[in-house]
Amino acid sequence: MKEKLKALQAQGERAIAAAESLAALEETRLCYLGKKGELTVVLRQMGSLPPQERPLMGKLANEVRDTLETALAKARQGLAQEEQEQKLAQEKVDISLPGRRPLSGAVHPLSLTRRRIEDIFLGMGFTIEEGPEIETDYYNFVALNLPKHHPARDMQDTFYIDGETVLRTHTSPVQVRTMEKMCPAPLKMICPGKVYRKDDDSTHSPMFFQVEGMVIDKGITLADLKGTLLLFAKEMFGPQQKLRLRPSFFPFTEPSAEVDILCTACNGQGCRMCGDTGWLEILGAGMVHPKVLEMSGYDSSRVSGFAFGMGIDRVAMLYYGVTDIRFLYQNDLRTLKQFQGGLS
Repeated sequence: MKEKLKALQAQGERAIAAAESLAALEETRLCYLGKKGELTVVLRQMGSLPPQERPLMGKLANEVRDTLETALAKARQGLAQEEQEQKLAQEKVDISLPGRRPLSGAVHPLSLTRRRIEDIFLGMGFTIEEGPEIETDYYNFVALNLPKHHPARDMQDTFYIDGETVLRTHTSPVQVRTMEKMCPAPLKMICPGKVYRKDDDSTHSPMFFQVEGMVIDKGITLADLKGTLLLFAKEMFGPQQKLRLRPSFFPFTEPSAEVDILCTACNGQGCRMCGDTGWLEILGAGMVHPKVLEMSGYDSSRVSGFAFGMGIDRVAMLYYGVTDIRFLYQNDLRTLKQFQGGLS
């Protein structure tokens, strides 16, 4: 028994000295001092010794255990220090290397365009109003002179939630809500926001941004509408801009007009972008229909007004020269980084 314990101690010390990592050292500890280790196997044989020898062998076994545990602790400390030094060497930073420039964000071109539009109309004395994106059929259609089964409803390509609730197809419901709130006081407001229609191609998106405006007061005429929109076009696209109105139809305005500006690519000279006409459609507008005024509580014999609506996406495409509206929604950094300079 004594010889076995001495041999076990010598073997253990050699194995501990040969361990090259903390993991290997732990395996060595389990091999010699674990519950099923070599020292335990030897101690189980003490029952076969004469009673007078057992205390001596027990004392020797404890000395072997203490010796191996001391050697393990010393080796563990040395290996831990080595691993720490290796880790620090791998993580060392070369301060002479040039720094890595972080990616910088930029305001989205649609947000830039919306802010610019809002600033222009705020400068003209307009207020900014907002409303719900989930609307009732009444505010989205009926209050805008589009009763049930009106054929012009087909122009909207509406997302219906149920028979009386829709995703708003324009921000005009905000105009109606504001008219009801402000009546009979004069009104001068714009309402930017998201709208939804069943469109999806290079110039249309099922979700897009729109801004509509309205002015109601005594003596408002079509000349006020044209002057307001011409000032907007000059502020947005440059002092060289011109405006033309073409007769059109909208159920909530009468008379109605499509509004064109000089082509932003050729400045009215004619090119592929404008179909050689020199003009680009930018928005729809008209004088508020008397029925719309009456349904919101205004006396159409005493006041009049004009309204207009434009797609923020459309304005952004014209301003930046974007040919496909889907580029604005793909979150491609190569595209978005081009607009970091913002609107001048």
